[in-house]
Amino acid sequence: MPRAEELLTLTPQGLYCPAGSFHIDPLRPVPRALVTHGHADHARPGHDHVLATPQTLDIMALRYGETHAQTTQSAAYGEAIRIGDVSVRFIPAGHVLGSAQIVIERGGLRLVVTGDYKRGEDPTCAAFECVPCDVFISEATFGLPVFRHPPIRDEIARLIASTQLFADRAHLVGAYALGKAQRMIALLRGEGYDRPIWLHGALEKLSDYYVAQGIELGPLRKVAAEDRARLAGEIVICPPSAMQDRWSRKFPDPIACFASGWMRVRARARQKGVELPLVVSDHADWDDLIATIRETGAGEVWLTHGEADALAHWCAGAGIAARPLNLLGYGEEEAQS
Repeated sequence: MPRAEELLTLTPQGLYCPAGSFHIDPLRPVPRALVTHGHADHARPGHDHVLATPQTLDIMALRYGETHAQTTQSAAYGEAIRIGDVSVRFIPAGHVLGSAQIVIERGGLRLVVTGDYKRGEDPTCAAFECVPCDVFISEATFGLPVFRHPPIRDEIARLIASTQLFADRAHLVGAYALGKAQRMIALLRGEGYDRPIWLHGALEKLSDYYVAQGIELGPLRKVAAEDRARLAGEIVICPPSAMQDRWSRKFPDPIACFASGWMRVRARARQKGVELPLVVSDHADWDDLIATIRETGAGEVWLTHGEADALAHWCAGAGIAARPLNLLGYGEEEAQS
């Protein structure tokens, strides 16, 4: 049986598989890239060839243009694809639409690279599937015991209740353009909120794509300049950065809301001027990280980014070999917001 380091190694561009001559979520242009999902810290333009799920390829084209790579190839979930001396499969990661874990196999050895993932409820993408493996290469964005996400429906109920209590104020909900915004809308619909939901223009293109993929989001309205003053009591979804600029000042006494796992840290919410913090994350929390590691049965865990040292310490106590890879450049889309 080959050693794990023979199948995956670290290069300046990120994780590299010598036996297949490909990188996973490379940080700079490479000849062959396998991409886990469409967030900008994992999906970058300029590669010669990209292999990803059909939705991730579509999202990259929407964000970077049709010429983001010289050639592309789509991978259906579960499809085994031979690349050089290894077999790869893309398995749902539950992070955003089209997101995938990448399973690499050779000579009886199986490695799973999660990219970013979550185990929580999300009607807008395929749910995470746990794959038994020998080596589990995981993110650790919320790899500290303090990060335990509350029930998602409770957070949505808090937002709806606030719109009823403060019917004279607009609710500006900061949410990342890919995944979080659409998930918030779908969850609101699931809790019976049937009023039109208003969108910042930066969210329109990706939300339209979700709808085209069959995701039910209900009535959506793009916010025009003349609309803002009359949106008392309404929910407006926008990029987190928009809550800090002049765009937000025309709304009637707006309530700043922010949907993020980082809202578990109240000091961060106060620092950002968030009046209604909503702990809604598209990443696994501490309990789900631990549960997933146990479920895989992996004897070895590599941690790509996030709070890797704390999770590695837990693994050591559980008798699982673990090491932080300390990859730079990931987690930016979430952390910068």
